[in-house]
Amino acid sequence: MPGQDIDWLGGAVMFGIQFLWQFPHFWAIAWVAHKDYSEAGFKLLPSDKGPTKFTALQTLVYSLLLVPITVAPFFTGISSSAGIKGMIALALIIIANLFMIMRCVTLYSKMDVKSARNVMFGSYMYLPVVLLALLLAKV
Repeated sequence: MPGQDIDWLGGAVMFGIQFLWQFPHFWAIAWVAHKDYSEAGFKLLPSDKGPTKFTALQTLVYSLLLVPITVAPFFTGISSSAGIKGMIALALIIIANLFMIMRCVTLYSKMDVKSARNVMFGSYMYLPVVLLALLLAKV
């Protein structure tokens, strides 16, 4: 049936966005509350040593991986960048990705709780902006 491949691809893209987004989001939360989680016996960061450059680097890598998966709908035919709505949606997604990447770069360079908190709150804004932009490109 025509369109079935695109429906499956759309689901894979949505899964990919949620999957890749969760790592910088979750690790930023774990970074901010590391002391509390450690005292309770939980290890939530990828390093046993707590917040490290490795953790910050991973938040950056996953944020970079979000770029191709969030623009994929425009290159696979799921969404269209034709017309003003499509161009606005693509621009919003690119801006959201740059916003998230810059917050992760800052975390990597500063290695502090304030920067981790900025990644955390940035991720709260990132996901709705990207998903609403993809919706805008479809309606």
